[in-house]
Formats: sequence, structure tokens, C-alpha cells
Amino acid sequence: MTAPLPESIQVLERGWLSSNSVLLFDGETATLVDSGYVTEADETVALVNAALRGRTLTRLINTHSHSDHIGGNAAVQRAFGCRITVPEALAPIVARWDRTALLLDVAGQNAEPFSVDETIAPGDTFVAGGLRWEAIAAPGHDAAALVFYNREHGILLSGDALWADGFGILFGNVLGGYDALSDARKTLQTLASLTVQWVIPGHGAPFQDYAGALERAWGRLTAFAEAPERIARNAVRACFAFYLLEHQRLSRDAICRALATIPLFVQANDRFFHQPPEALAEWVASALVAAGRARWEGDTLVAHPA
Repeated sequence: MTAPLPESIQVLERGWLSSNSVLLFDGETATLVDSGYVTEADETVALVNAALRGRTLTRLINTHSHSDHIGGNAAVQRAFGCRITVPEALAPIVARWDRTALLLDVAGQNAEPFSVDETIAPGDTFVAGGLRWEAIAAPGHDAAALVFYNREHGILLSGDALWADGFGILFGNVLGGYDALSDARKTLQTLASLTVQWVIPGHGAPFQDYAGALERAWGRLTAFAEAPERIARNAVRACFAFYLLEHQRLSRDAICRALATIPLFVQANDRFFHQPPEALAEWVASALVAAGRARWEGDTLVAHPA
């Protein structure tokens, strides 16, 4: 029987608008991994404060650059005075607060600017929660993404590189910037070489079926390679679900406006679907309703809790 997670690790599991946050305790100090979305920043601060129980948060480390992982950084730093560490390739983007490179304007999302104190690169190690963590490059969902691996206990903080049922959106293939599919394939090959007993993903509960998760991820990659349009459909469906979760209620007109103006949706449509906004709106709304992520109240689409 696999040993439980060490007591020095506490996972703050969130809904899908915000990433999970992971607290790693070292005596009277702690490190936080990822901070959630900006609209949930007050909740993040409250959850972390309650979990600290008087201990001091000294570091916040991000797995990658997306808004649902960095959106609470500024609020957490204000509340606790901690230092912020980001993947090395992300630091100059944050320094100039490049909203396009951060996919904020591209995906119709937000984050509060913050300052970087330190960087972490593939091959670097750090100690947190009394455990030694290795930073491993995990491009695909995000070109600069890292996962953190504790070899002694076989624990993987996987961010959005691996979930129980897949992985994060492959934006590079949707927007045409780079072959994220190839990068994701290399990342899965790297992850498959690790001995893992526990995965703490960026979204969803910690799990132990590592082999099953890898098999499902490979299956998704194969399906995407055979039909690239599926990558775009996955991206539009997931990002619109995120947009709806943030706004909670959207009229049919508001749905059409979002799909006709937010660059990610426009580019996906131009490159893959070639649909008028009304037709795309009908498809994405129907997909979310069918998945139990939304419901109609008259002509208003309402988010279901994740």
C-alpha cells in the first residue's frame, strides 16, 4: 500500500477557475506553489492564512505563467511579504508585463502585475516541506512550464503538464506560434521515466494512478495528432468555460461578442472552424450544457460550480 502524502504537504484544492495551491511546511515557515486566479485572490489569501496557523510564508513558486496560477501572486505577496519565484524564461515577460505573451488579452483573462524576486530553471533543486524538489522542464501547455519532483517519496507537482484525465490546452497549435503537440509528447516521455507514487496536479484532487493518467494523456495526444481541429475545440471549450466561470452569467449576445472579439476564439475560428459567431456560440454553449458545466435560464447561460 502506497504511503500517504507527507504531513508537511497541504493541498488547497480549488475549482477550475483557480489552480490548486500547495503549501509545503518547514517548521515555522512555508512555501506556496501557485496562487490561483485574480478574482479569487482574497479567497486564496484567506485559505493560506488559515492553513499557516501563525507560521510565516516565505516563498511563492509558480509552475508556469497562466492566469489561473499567477493571478493571486500580487495579493499573496502583499498579505504575507513572501518572495516570488518563477520559471526563468517567464521573468522577462513578467518584468515588462507582456499581456500578450502571458495570454491575458489573448484569452480574455486578467492578472495583477507582480515583481519577481528569484527564478528557477530546469535542473535546479530546492528544499521545501523538508523535501528536495527537482525542477523539470514540461513544455506543451506552456513553453516555460516546470514540474517539481521529489525522488525520495515519488511525488510529482505536475501543474498543468499532467492531470488525472489529460493535460492543459495546447495553445501553440491553436494560435499557430509553435508545435505544442510535439513539446507535450516530449514532456510525457520525460514524465514516463519518473517513478511516481503521488501526483498533485494543477487542477483536481491528488491521485496515485500515474500509469493510468499517462495512458489517458497519450490517448489524448494521439487523438489530437490525428485530428488537429480537436486541439482547437478543446481550447475554445475550456477557455470559454473559464470565461463563463469568471462572469457567471452571459446572455446570448454576450457570448457572441466574446467569441467574435477575444483573440483566442477569433483565431481558432479563422484557422479551424470558419463559423459565424452565432453558430460557434450555439456549439460551445451546447457543449458546456451537455458536460454539466452550464445551464440555460431563458436566454442567459449560467455557470455550474466546477
